[in-house]
Amino acid sequence: QLQLVESGGGLVQAGGSLRLSCAASGRTINNYAMGWFRQAPGKEREFVAAISRSGGSTYYADSGKGRFTISRDNAKNTVYLQMNSLKPEDTAVYYCAAAHSPPYASGRYYFNAYEYDYWGQGTQVTVSS
Repeated sequence: QLQLVESGGGLVQAGGSLRLSCAASGRTINNYAMGWFRQAPGKEREFVAAISRSGGSTYYADSGKGRFTISRDNAKNTVYLQMNSLKPEDTAVYYCAAAHSPPYASGRYYFNAYEYDYWGQGTQVTVSS
């Protein structure tokens, strides 16, 4: 089993920055593409960003393009989401997720929630106006 624990959320003013971390345990994330999703109150969970198992490919939802950066440090078994220029509409619980990715698909990323096998418990991000 792969366990994922998010951290780094909190309260920030609009225009500020946060760096979310997702620490994995139980297995190495080397064999997994990773992603971030978020869920705001009363809304469905939505895709934020994804990174391939190789780290060479990334993909972002339009809402985060130019403001969010996903990265991974396989040596630390950790994935990050750097969020800059935050807006009140970014307020949500942010979830880290892992999708098993075979070696021949090392450059592939996933943006559908059903493609992910493991999920963290989430970390709250609140952006005040």
